[in-house]
Amino acid sequence: MEMRWFLSKIQDDFRGGKINLEKTQRLLEKLDIRCSYIHVKQIFKDNDRLKQGRITIEEFRAIYRIITHREEIIEIFNTYSENRKILLASNLAQFLTQEQYAAEMSKAIAFEIIQKYEPIEEVRKAHQMSLEGFTRYMDSRECLLFKNECGKVYQDMTHPLNDYFISSSHNTYLVSDQLLGPSDLWGYVSALVKGCRCLEIDCWDGAQNEPVVYHGYTLTSKLLFKTVIQAIHKYAFMTSDYPVVLSLENHCSTAQQEVMADNLQATFGESLLSDMLDDFPDTLPSPEALKFKILVKNKKIGTLKETRERKGSDKRGDNQDKETGVKKLPGVMLFKKKKTRKLKIALALSDLVIYTKAEKFKSFQHSRLYQQFNENNSIGETQARKLSKLRVHEFIFHTRKFITRIYPKATRADSSNFNPQEFWNIGCQMVALNFQTPGLPMDLQNGKFLDNGGSGYILKPHFLRESKSYFNPSNIKEGMPITLTIRLISGIQLPLTHSSSNKGDSLVIIEVFGVPNDQMKQQTRVIKKNAFSPRWNETFTFIIHVPELALIRFVVESQGLIAGNEFLGQYTLPLLCMNKGYRRIPLFSRMGESLEPASLFVYV
Repeated sequence: MEMRWFLSKIQDDFRGGKINLEKTQRLLEKLDIRCSYIHVKQIFKDNDRLKQGRITIEEFRAIYRIITHREEIIEIFNTYSENRKILLASNLAQFLTQEQYAAEMSKAIAFEIIQKYEPIEEVRKAHQMSLEGFTRYMDSRECLLFKNECGKVYQDMTHPLNDYFISSSHNTYLVSDQLLGPSDLWGYVSALVKGCRCLEIDCWDGAQNEPVVYHGYTLTSKLLFKTVIQAIHKYAFMTSDYPVVLSLENHCSTAQQEVMADNLQATFGESLLSDMLDDFPDTLPSPEALKFKILVKNKKIGTLKETRERKGSDKRGDNQDKETGVKKLPGVMLFKKKKTRKLKIALALSDLVIYTKAEKFKSFQHSRLYQQFNENNSIGETQARKLSKLRVHEFIFHTRKFITRIYPKATRADSSNFNPQEFWNIGCQMVALNFQTPGLPMDLQNGKFLDNGGSGYILKPHFLRESKSYFNPSNIKEGMPITLTIRLISGIQLPLTHSSSNKGDSLVIIEVFGVPNDQMKQQTRVIKKNAFSPRWNETFTFIIHVPELALIRFVVESQGLIAGNEFLGQYTLPLLCMNKGYRRIPLFSRMGESLEPASLFVYV
């Protein structure tokens, strides 16, 4: 029966005799088989007996079976099939409840899966499933490691902003290094498309009264401020409906700050938040209440009440010295020296700052006594690391109430990143990374923010929000640890290194990131000379004390004895977004691009 179906699907393609590699690839795609060209090319070469670059229908069938009929899938199929040929709907339902931990399982759901994935019509009509259908189902999105539910916004979005982790980027306009690299609109566009909700804009005076964006005192190229915000306006809500915060690193004269205020209002119009949502707020509004809004983060003069009273009046030429609050004449010179400068703020720009007022961090005690609910602090990673070691309770108390942004230290001229996990562990909302720099920190960032529909807002765990909690990431006392067991079964069409054919030597590393006690790394043995379908069948166990903060990262490497191992691909996700059962893990490149169909096959 399978043979009849198979021949009926392909015989027309062989009417003209043998077929070449390109046609083989196309025919596999027509059969709904996802395969990487590099692997097909190698398998084609191995099965082309006459070595003329063309194959017969029998040789094609052999290639098809090598690619499609994976032993580990056949083993599962045979376990549940009564005759090793067919799964009845009841067999499939049994597989789904026993192995895949499916809660509500009925024959109707099994029928649906059969309808969707069984390619052989007579089998489908009998409400049964062949190995062909089972293979296609196991390779589908429904069997991915990442839980479908986490791919939608499912969390309560009505808490105040300070109750969320917020996807944030640092020096968003740079696309390579901090000193010489180009400033590029693509930095903003790609960050927004990845779900970033807090962008940094470094503004300086430009020619013809047009403010520009670049990394001051360096040789990075310049962009016009208005061009930058036009690009942001276009892409702001493509990936997420929730508010975007523009963090202004403002070095402009008051005259050009007024131009910035005009640009912001002209570009964003109604989306720009320029007034309080409530009359006398004492807490920040929620992401839900701020949907499709743009918030400006900058220094601010005076109170929210004063801002409201000035609404609609002309504020041109009305500037104040931030330090003294004394009115100054318009057009005061822009200070070049870094040390002594007192920034003057144009009232027009100051009044656009509502819930995200930038306030210099002095000390936790000072914040407890004086900091207002709408004041946010930015703390450099070095200072933040010190504080998190010396005053962890005070730090967590602070992040419960105030939005806290952590940014990379200035010496990272190469745009390298720090590990964001240590600051998420203490509840910092905006852990700002250089999005342009691939590597472990950005893998963790992208993995964490897969959650909650990729919206860029993730509700912090209750112990980082509630005032009664005495949580300390370095000293876990409460909570129930969970045991995570992963059987790493096999690899599927792994990416190849530059140096190897599909005979690479591969290994997998599984890492846990979370509170210090949960950090752990384990790895498989090396499978020699097989990147197409390596089989490990190794089991790893992790005890995780704080599952709410844990991320799991799978890394595939190719063993290199001389130059060290070479990175092939990775996948990172929150522990609580993991499905149980037999699952496929898609791999991503260092730059974050999908390497499909390259994946790992596991049992969780």
